[in-house]
Amino acid sequence: MLRGSPSLVKGARLRIWSLRGSWVQIPPPAYRIVKLILLIHNYTAMRHRIIVTPPGQKALKVIEAMRSRCYDSTFTYPLVVKDGEGCYIEDVDGNIYLDFTSCIGSCPLGYKHKDVTEVLREYSSIGAHKIAGQDFYCEEHALLAERVLAVAPREFKAFFINSGAEAVENAIKLAYKAMGALPGVSCINAFHGRTLGALTFTFSKPVQKNNFPELPVKRIRFCTREDDEDIDAIEYLLKENKVAFIITEIVQGEGGYNIASKRFIRKLRECSERYNVPLIIDEVQSGIARTGRWWAFEHYDIKPDIICAAKALQVGATLYHKRFDPNQQGVLSSTWGGGHRIDMAVGAKIIEVIARDRLMDNAYAMGRLLLHGLMDIMKESKDSIIDVRGLGLMIGVEFASKELRDRFLIQAFKNGLLLLPAGIKAVRVIPPLIINKEEVYEGLEIIHSTINKLV
Repeated sequence: MLRGSPSLVKGARLRIWSLRGSWVQIPPPAYRIVKLILLIHNYTAMRHRIIVTPPGQKALKVIEAMRSRCYDSTFTYPLVVKDGEGCYIEDVDGNIYLDFTSCIGSCPLGYKHKDVTEVLREYSSIGAHKIAGQDFYCEEHALLAERVLAVAPREFKAFFINSGAEAVENAIKLAYKAMGALPGVSCINAFHGRTLGALTFTFSKPVQKNNFPELPVKRIRFCTREDDEDIDAIEYLLKENKVAFIITEIVQGEGGYNIASKRFIRKLRECSERYNVPLIIDEVQSGIARTGRWWAFEHYDIKPDIICAAKALQVGATLYHKRFDPNQQGVLSSTWGGGHRIDMAVGAKIIEVIARDRLMDNAYAMGRLLLHGLMDIMKESKDSIIDVRGLGLMIGVEFASKELRDRFLIQAFKNGLLLLPAGIKAVRVIPPLIINKEEVYEGLEIIHSTINKLV
């Protein structure tokens, strides 16, 4: 079986993707038959479809209203979302886009997933859908804790809050409570959130930090190579300084989808244990099967002391070894923390579906397919793409310049593919965990044709 677009022509040959993940040259005698098969398939299968040049009139009306009334935040292109199904998003003008963002990992099952919609249907008639979750108990709080702790290291406990930034805030509070008001250690190019405590340990873009105060902090290089000369920096730092904690991502998200070397992460764990310093792993974007394991740190054969989670979980979560429990009421709390009953029910269902449908295996397999396809595109890109890297369905594509990256994102959007930036000049590729081969190839087709037109 073949998958492709009849417009992909190179010289005198038709080129399409095979399900083995490589370009296939079609000889001229077979052109008409293959084109007919592809046209029939493209007509009957759900695919991206641009019927109105974006932004259409309905989208423009919404965008203008928001720009006049709301802060103009981190919008990359003029997408106004109306609906979604599977790995596709529909805008208010009827355009359908293949989604390679999964809303920065927050929609791991894509859109209109039958199990999620069943939960939403069940809760549609419940009046007390949101409660003061640290003041009153609810079944959803207990269920989500059970599900997430079943995939966390042993002897861990959970504290639920609203967001990834709050997960980090409470993680560092637990460390400070145990260690005292000492400096924390974080990495260059890290992103841990935008609330002031978390922002101290963020160091990815100046615009995120200019004129904002900081807690005491020491920074080390985030090492991506096994032979990086700075891998031992943490050991020298801990010999000379008392610190409250070390916090790091495994895959730097906002910093550019940089993947930590195994030796670096293991060095952090070794030194933090030797000097009795808590190690916090920020899994807000990488956690809950995104990399082909429940947690990205599992690829490194280490166990942290505290984990920050959110996004795919639908709520924020600080997961911690029980020895860091304050054992005193009131140290941690949050009005809505553990009170989003619908979100917690959906989060618990997401964990169940990932395990039931073996979506970690799918993330690994589809991630490899995407990675190899992107590497093939890189080889033909005339040096416009300079690197492709990834773990599972968390892939970064590095462009030669920010200007080229930005043009590519806009053009890919106009061609029906949703992607988002990372770092200075990278693109993050993070489709829903349910993605299949045909959707992978559809995305690769759009990326390939978009790059060709740009260069």
